[in-house]
Amino acid sequence: MDCVCWPPGRRWHLEKNTSCGGSCGICASYVTQMADNQGCVEEQGIGNSANEDSVDAKPDRSSSVLSLLSKKKKNVSEQSIKTTRDRVPTYQYNMNFEKMGKCIIINNKNFDKVTGMGVRNGTDKDAEALFKCFRSLGFDVTVHNDCSCAKMQNLLKKASEEDHTNAACFACILLSHGEEDLIYGKDGVTPIKDLTAHFRGDRCKTLLEKPKLFFIQACRGTELDDGIQADSGPINDTDANPRYKIPVEADFLFAYSTVPGYYSWRSPGRGSWFVQALCSILEEHGKDLEIMQILTRVNDRVARHFESHSDDPRFHEKKQIPCVVSMLTKELYFSH
Repeated sequence: MDCVCWPPGRRWHLEKNTSCGGSCGICASYVTQMADNQGCVEEQGIGNSANEDSVDAKPDRSSSVLSLLSKKKKNVSEQSIKTTRDRVPTYQYNMNFEKMGKCIIINNKNFDKVTGMGVRNGTDKDAEALFKCFRSLGFDVTVHNDCSCAKMQNLLKKASEEDHTNAACFACILLSHGEEDLIYGKDGVTPIKDLTAHFRGDRCKTLLEKPKLFFIQACRGTELDDGIQADSGPINDTDANPRYKIPVEADFLFAYSTVPGYYSWRSPGRGSWFVQALCSILEEHGKDLEIMQILTRVNDRVARHFESHSDDPRFHEKKQIPCVVSMLTKELYFSH
């Protein structure tokens, strides 16, 4: 039984000049331009060996030409390697940092009697799967079990005060009971916004313009999704840097297990639907797909592959759809 979790470039073709041996100004110019173009090709990410073979395989080139080209190409090659490593498209987050960043998992399973909340069986499976998954992406992962509201606040406040200069991003995963805009600690409830606000751009400067990711497995209300039978349709074919301001709420992403107002489902034996799907997609495509592509596939998997089974007809054959709220300003790939 499933449990409910409450709240060319132009290439010069150089023929040997038999009259000058390649030492005249024209031929030297040709050599320089060819070497420059070779460098451009390398910087665009095309394999060095293919281009080098096509250039170096000319057997009739004079020794003076070869010497000039060799020196030029060596300098260009060394520079292009560094350029390729450091260059990041302006529409993508720069992930070329020493560390991927911290990932804090708050796993609340047991709750004080005063809260009226039951044990969240299956959440330990979620925490274990998430720990392995995010660690494989390069995150420094820590798990904190059965946290009070104050402890959750202190954990995240302390994390926001750390120096993230050498980190590419930050992630936090909340596994608990919940209600709309609220998350339960073991002793009560606290607004989600109070936890995430520590990482705003005006409070956590070393994460400014870096992605801050929050994954929240919790109910957001008491509505149930009965789903609707769909006919099987066709597959879809598918120079200077001026000063500027950044909105303090920018670069956040919130991935909720369900839409506002609805229950979120969890299997005691396998873990929550959302976390099962999230970990599965991240394991398959975490290092090659962009974050929104990943989460779209998570949505699809939860929507199509999961359905509740309960002896209580009120909770039988129910569905769920995750919800993503993104304030990210660039594309995010979990790869350096």
